[in-house]
Amino acid sequence: MDRTVSVLIIAGILLLILLALTWGWSRRKSRQTDVAAPVKPGLGITPIADPVAGSYVSTTTAGNPLDRVAVHGLGIRTSGELVVTDAGVIMDLAGREDFIIPRSDIVSVDTTSGMIGKFVERGGIVRITWRLGETLVDTGFRARYSADTAPTVNRIREMIVEAP
Repeated sequence: MDRTVSVLIIAGILLLILLALTWGWSRRKSRQTDVAAPVKPGLGITPIADPVAGSYVSTTTAGNPLDRVAVHGLGIRTSGELVVTDAGVIMDLAGREDFIIPRSDIVSVDTTSGMIGKFVERGGIVRITWRLGETLVDTGFRARYSADTAPTVNRIREMIVEAP
C-alpha cells in the first residue's frame, strides 16, 4: 500500500507540473495575439548562397533573449536550414511551416552565445533582428558547422547594406 500511495503522489505532482507548463504556455500565447504571422516564402526567390544546415533556436522579443515568442510556432526549436536569398532570409524548418524574413524588415544581424533554450560558445548563434509586423524580434539560428556562422552573418549584412 505504501508503494502505491507514493507512486500516486509522484504521478499527481508530475501532472500538476505538466498542467502548470501548459497553462503558462497558453497564457504567453494569449498575451502575444498582436504579433503578426511571419510571411511564407513565395516563388521566384533566388538563393544567394548555399543553404546552411543547423538548428532554428527561437524567436524572442528584440533585446530580450529570455522572452520567447510563442505564437505562430516561432518559439519551438527545430532543425532546419537558413537560406540567404535575394528577397531575404528563409528559415526552412523541419516539420514546420517555413518562413521568410523579408530583406526590407531586417534591422541588424550579429552573433550571440545564447537565447532562450540554447546557450553555446561565444558567437555561436546567428541573431537576426527584424520587424515582424509592428513587433521588433530577434530570431536565432545555430549553424551545424561553426565555420558557416561568420560567412552567413556577412552575407546578411551585405544584403542589409544593399537593401533598396
